[in-house]
Order: sequence, then C-alpha cells, then structure tokens
Amino acid sequence: MSTSAGESSIDPRLLFSGPDAPDEADLYKCVHCGFCLQACPTYLETGLETESPRGRIALMKAVNEGRVGATQSVVKHWDLCIQCRACEVACPSGVPYGRLIGATMSQVESKRELGMFGAVASDIALRRLAPNQGRLELLAGAARVYQRSGLQSVVRGSGLLKRLSPSLDHMERSLPDVPATKFKARGQVVKPRDERRARVALLSGCVMPLVNGPEMNAVVRILTRNGVEVVVPKDQACCGAINSHAGDLATTRDLARRNVDAFLSTGADAIVVASAGCGARMKEYDHLLVDDPEYRDKAAQLSAMVKDIHEYLVELPFEPPEGELNYRVTYQDPCHLANAQRITAPPRQILRSIPGVELVELSNAAVCCGAGGTYTITEREFSLRVLDSKMKAVKSTDADVVATANPGCLLQLKLGAQRDGLPVQVKYVTDLLDESYRKRP
Repeated sequence: MSTSAGESSIDPRLLFSGPDAPDEADLYKCVHCGFCLQACPTYLETGLETESPRGRIALMKAVNEGRVGATQSVVKHWDLCIQCRACEVACPSGVPYGRLIGATMSQVESKRELGMFGAVASDIALRRLAPNQGRLELLAGAARVYQRSGLQSVVRGSGLLKRLSPSLDHMERSLPDVPATKFKARGQVVKPRDERRARVALLSGCVMPLVNGPEMNAVVRILTRNGVEVVVPKDQACCGAINSHAGDLATTRDLARRNVDAFLSTGADAIVVASAGCGARMKEYDHLLVDDPEYRDKAAQLSAMVKDIHEYLVELPFEPPEGELNYRVTYQDPCHLANAQRITAPPRQILRSIPGVELVELSNAAVCCGAGGTYTITEREFSLRVLDSKMKAVKSTDADVVATANPGCLLQLKLGAQRDGLPVQVKYVTDLLDESYRKRP
C-alpha cells in the first residue's frame, strides 16, 4: 500500500492510491541489476537512468513510499516509456513491467496538466472515438475524401500547417492512406475452401478494418484456404489497447467485457488476432478483469483462446505456399508480439516458407520502431528519433520489403521509408503469404 497522507508531507493527491495502484509484489521484484538497460529503446537513445525501466521503477517506488509525488516532471519520465516491454524479456527477476507501467499510467491520468484543449482532445480520442467503430468509420471516410479530393496536396504544398503547428503538420503527414475497401464486422461466417478443419472467431479491431481492409480480407483468404471457417462477431469492440496505454482502465475494462460476451458466444475453437498489440491486450484480459466476479472466469477462458495469426497458422499447420515472389525481405518484430506474447519464430517460419523470399535479419529487429500506439502523437520528437535508428538498420539490409505484424509498426515504418526516401515496401507477413497463395491458387 502507498504511504498514507499522515506519514508523508507529499500532497496525497500526488501519491498512488486505490485498487489500480501498482502492486507491491510486482514493484519490489526489481533488484536494479541493469539487464533491462540495453533492451530499452529510450535508454539506448539517451543513456539516462531515468529513461530506463530500472529508473522508472525507482520513481514508482519513491511515489509508492511517499518520498516524492507524481509531479509533472516525474510523470514525464513515465510518459517517455514506449511500453514496448522489451525489458520483460531481458529481466532475470521476472518483473512484470507491462503491468507496472499500465497501473502507473492509470494513476497519473487524472493528474495530468493538459489544459482545456488537451483534456477535451484526450476525452474525444479515448472515450468518444476509439470505442465507437461507427464514429471511426466516419472519420476515416472524411480522411479519404481529404486525400482523394486534392485538398491534401494543396495543404501540404502550402506549408501552412508546418508554420501554424509542427506537431499538427507531423500528424497530417502521418495519416495512413485510407483505402476504398473496408472490413466490416457484420457477424458474417466465411466457409473454408475445402473440408473444415477448425472454426475461429476473428477480431476486426478498430483501426485495421478502416486503414487495412484489403489486408484483413487477405487474412480471411489465408484462413479459409487452410480449411478454417471464419466468423466475424458483429458485437465485438476495440480491444482496449490504446486506452490502457494511456491509463484509461475503466474504458478498457468496458471494452473487454463487450468482447468477452461477443466472442464466447460464437462457439469458435480459437480467437484469431492479426494485430500484435490487440492480441497482447486480449491475452491479458484475465488479469484486467480479475477483480470482476461476473467476468473473471469468462475473461480467463477468452484469454486462453486468443491466438496471434502467425502462431495459429504454424500450429495448424498451414499449407506451404507455391507462388514465387522473389523479394529480399527483412522483418521487424512488433514489440507486443515478441515481448508481450513471446512470439518470434512463427512469422519468420512463414516468410521462409514462401518460394523466392530471401529473409535478411534486421540488426535491431527486436528494438521498438517508436510507434507505441498514441506515442507517435504524444511523444512525436522521440518517436521519430527512435524511428531514425530503425530506418538506418533497414537501409543496411538493402531489402525490397520490410515485413511486420502490427498496424502501428506498419504505419511507422511507412513513415520512415517516406521520410528517408527509401525504395522499400512495408507489408504484413500475411500479405506476402496471401500474395504467394494467389499466384498458385
């Protein structure tokens, strides 16, 4: 428990409190050995102790013990964490850093000095847009009109946004190209091409169906080609990852309950997720809802059913593709696939199975690309700094394609290729598998 107000001169509003405070059993597992330092992208960029997992945990302990308060200067060090969780893989003591930073962010959410505009923008993004697919679809539609009408070219050519607000200009230039094809969760059931081997429920997500509609259709084609019946639950919701990263655990839990109800009613053998961040969040619904007596057991059941698409295909196993692609490919490990889900071999196994693909390992494949959900917006300069290091490694591979497995990584790497003028395509691993399959139907 955090130090009480009577035992500390620190303003009690700046101390940890309540059921979502960082758990002491987790907090004091850290022995400050330093193994996490070389795994942390923010430490690698700065060399500063306060920008390392060990340093951030030391600040958590100080607030927990009432030695310092969660002031804006302290919170800034936690905000600069990309939440990539690479430190968890490196840690010999098993510190669950993801849980600690998630709990910490939930504690500081109400303490932030955002100003009126910032508070309104945060509320709209986290509670009005992300949980509501209909509103997101309207926003994506408006973005497509903006991009296709020629207005985007006019705005960029004028340089007006850059003069008004460099941050706004960066956000505009980071907009994904919104395709005409969307992927809608309508409760549809897609039958396998041949004899049924399994039945899965597919998470459509919040961002992917709007900006990666063709890619989601490719996932369905891959599954049905491999004898899997696919159901896409109509009542599913956003997984909650964006909200939980920002510390909004109340909305995250509401979204988790909606998904528990939607997915467990399908009678599926497994729940397949094509986004690394979403899969990591859903696999941890059991912890998220552990104190909810109505949903605790159901959440544990759902978490046990969740499978990343690459993990699922390799376990199935998938039909080896025969279409030759002749690409030199390098692979970027999404943090929430490699670090949170500990899945690194299956995507590479799929890539190596494609005729003509030459897989070249990226020297810093396990280091974050700087995407981190909303990190590209909230910590723009540092996000680009981390991205620059990543793109130097990409350039050294001389690859034709950078493959990855998470929408945030895909958008970030595309931005990096655009900024550096690299003639490289950025694709999902599943895009390449689908492309090979379609060459030899």
